[in-house]
Amino acid sequence: MLTANDVMTTPVITVSPETPVPDVARLLHESGISGAPVVDPDGKVVGIVSEGDLIGHAGTIGEKRRSWWLRLLSGEDALARDYAKTHARTTKDVMTARVITVPDTTSLADIAGRMEKYGIKRVPVVRDGRLIGIVSRGNLLQALAATDISKDVSADDRTIRERLIADLRAQPWASMLTKNIVVENGTVHLFGFVRSEEERRALRIAAENVPDVTKVEDHLMRREPGGI
Repeated sequence: MLTANDVMTTPVITVSPETPVPDVARLLHESGISGAPVVDPDGKVVGIVSEGDLIGHAGTIGEKRRSWWLRLLSGEDALARDYAKTHARTTKDVMTARVITVPDTTSLADIAGRMEKYGIKRVPVVRDGRLIGIVSRGNLLQALAATDISKDVSADDRTIRERLIADLRAQPWASMLTKNIVVENGTVHLFGFVRSEEERRALRIAAENVPDVTKVEDHLMRREPGGI
C-alpha cells in the first residue's frame, strides 16, 4: 500500500521562526505554494505558515478596526492574540503552532483522513522527529491519478523513486522543490513544474536511465517566467 514515503515532496520549502513576514510572502508567491513548514535549527517542525496566516497580516495596511460589538464579544485575550498576529514581523508570531505531522510509513488513506478531520491541505512528514518531506492534497491526487493506491508498492518501485530523486538532487538544473515523482510497476510519473522544454527533456532522460524503469509518463507543466 502506498505510504507518505512513496508520494511526498522532498526536499521541502521551509522557513525558520525568525524569517520576516514579507520574506515568507515572497517565498510562497515565487514558489507557487500556499504554505510551508516552520522548522528549528535541528530540523524539527515547530509550526506551519500559510496564505491564510498572511492574509490577516496584510489587512493591517489599512488598519481596519473591529466594530464595537465584535470587540465586546471577542474578549481581551482574543483581541490581544489578533493584534499580535496581524502586526507580527516574524514567522513565529503568525504561524500556526499546532501542526499535524505523520511518519513516512503512514498510509495515504490515513493521511487523507487526517486532512479531512482537521481541515488541512498539507501534512509534514517526519522521521526520528525531523522533517523529511511533505504530502499535500495535490500529492494525493497525483497518486490517485497515476496508481492504484490500494495495491502494495514493490521494493523495486521504491528503489527507482529513491534513486531517481537522489540523481536529480545532484543536478543543478533540476529544482526538486517544484516537482514530485510517483512510481508504479516500473512506470515513472513526473509531476510538477518545469522552466523550459530542455528541463522537461532532461528529466525524462534521467528517469529513463534509472535501472528497471519501463516507461516514463510526463505530467509536467510549463511555468512561464514571472508566473506562480
